[in-house]
Amino acid sequence: MESTTVGFDALNLIDPICRAVNEEGYTSPTPIQQKSIPHLLQGLDLLGCAQTGTGKTAAFALPIMQHLSENHQHTGSGAARALVLAPTRELACQISDSFETYGRHLNLKHCVVYGGVSLKPQIRSLRKGVDVLIATPGRLMDLYRQKYLRLDKIEVFVLDEADRMLDMGFLPDIKKIYDMIPKKRQSMLFSATLPPEIMRLTKLFLNDPVQVSVNPPASTVDRIDQRVLFVERENKNALLESVLQDDSVERALVFARTKHGANRIVKNLSRLRIKADTIHGNKSQTARMDALRKFRAGKVRVLVATDIVARGLDVDGITHVINYELPNEAESYVHRVGRTARAGATGVALSFCDA
Repeated sequence: MESTTVGFDALNLIDPICRAVNEEGYTSPTPIQQKSIPHLLQGLDLLGCAQTGTGKTAAFALPIMQHLSENHQHTGSGAARALVLAPTRELACQISDSFETYGRHLNLKHCVVYGGVSLKPQIRSLRKGVDVLIATPGRLMDLYRQKYLRLDKIEVFVLDEADRMLDMGFLPDIKKIYDMIPKKRQSMLFSATLPPEIMRLTKLFLNDPVQVSVNPPASTVDRIDQRVLFVERENKNALLESVLQDDSVERALVFARTKHGANRIVKNLSRLRIKADTIHGNKSQTARMDALRKFRAGKVRVLVATDIVARGLDVDGITHVINYELPNEAESYVHRVGRTARAGATGVALSFCDA
């Protein structure tokens, strides 16, 4: 049977963008990209219901870069032309990496700003003006209040993982930011779920939006071998140790419910000479990035995390996700186990369940 997939060039994307995408080994767009890119290239507003792992970052990044490079303008000091808001530093950095990768043949400047690190390098990057600014809401407000940043030149605005933004209490900041940017602009809102609060936000932010919805490809979950292991709480450490003795566990992401719990697991593993590190909200941004880098490079075999990183963490080759403690919501479980079996690979998800 003939495939109906189209290539990126069929989406009317300019050659420098198609080249960069092809160099990354992507030959055909994902469903969210196929559905979104044509509308976004026409300048329409968009409401996208999609989870991480569906290719939504490229779905908004490619049209933004095309618009900015075809309508080139100098922004002036402290200004940006496109603003992408993300809930966490990790996600902001990943989005920034995507702009870097897909924009490598374009002459566009981008900058990422987030809290937990020094303001100085971020102020330096903004001083000359940028085409794309990727930011977490708190740091964006800081820079704006201190007059290092202007938002009067924004032509495109993206709110990514809007449901997560609301969960994290960013709504007041988002509304303030909305009031600061020009009314005449293109806007996009992406969310994994569409509860009533998000729909209200949509009415405020978006002008007659196209609505695009993709269920994450079920094949991801089909490719995950999911198992529950019943175990008394005091025996969980011993069980984790025996699971990690297996050589097939090449790269494991272990989820704990609390930061202290995560630290405790790493301490126990280091006694057993198993290389592990943690990533959670109490760690400085530098420490988080360092832990991620070692995990990606294979220097650390086990990364112990809290739910703050369950969404949006994109590390290739995670063979096992282990729920040392089960999450409270089903949705968190889906996000956690979705860190494995990405990009066509298979994976194993083990859940330790006590009474």
